[in-house]
Amino acid sequence: MTTQELAARIDHTMLKADAPREVIRRYCAEAREYGFASVCVNTCHTKLVAEELKGSSVKTCVVVGFPLGAMATEAKAFEAAQAVKDGAVEVDMVINIGAVKDGDAPFVTEDIRAVVQAAQKENAAAIVKVIIETCLLTEEEKVRACQCAEQAGAHFVKTSTGFSTGGATVEDIRLMKKTVGDRLQIKASGGIRTKADAEALLEAGADRIGAGNGVPLLD
Repeated sequence: MTTQELAARIDHTMLKADAPREVIRRYCAEAREYGFASVCVNTCHTKLVAEELKGSSVKTCVVVGFPLGAMATEAKAFEAAQAVKDGAVEVDMVINIGAVKDGDAPFVTEDIRAVVQAAQKENAAAIVKVIIETCLLTEEEKVRACQCAEQAGAHFVKTSTGFSTGGATVEDIRLMKKTVGDRLQIKASGGIRTKADAEALLEAGADRIGAGNGVPLLD
């Protein structure tokens, strides 16, 4: 895989609570320079990123219900709608992890569906990725979470927030790929330190990589 091909699979990510606007602007400039897939930020930065990326092929990506996923469904849906209104075209939402642990598939599915519908009401082309936080789930729960995401009309399932106890693993990507096949895409995120890490996850079935260290990852 060439450096350019890898860059086109990376969501250049800055989600730290203390990130100032100058850092967000730098990530946008780097994304333009290297040709990353998107810049992924907290929703307070949506307008800034959309403006900084205007005229480029780099997408504006945001996280919703982040990092716990334990917000009211209506709050997640509102945040998603507002972000898309402000210029986001990709929304990475955190699943309700407790509901997955409860085995409450109907609630989990409707929580995701509300975000998908809210985002697509503002922009029919909006993409929703569902963060299932694999490090907190059993294998059975990971499968169930992926199935809920598919039933709810999401476009991707994603491994991790990067803010919990673990990140992406090759084994989890393989399990997710086995569960969703080619019907959904897969994003690996969390703890991806090297180009070799990224390539192994892509080889296992990931379509996108989420990383805050996108530039050194290419080197």
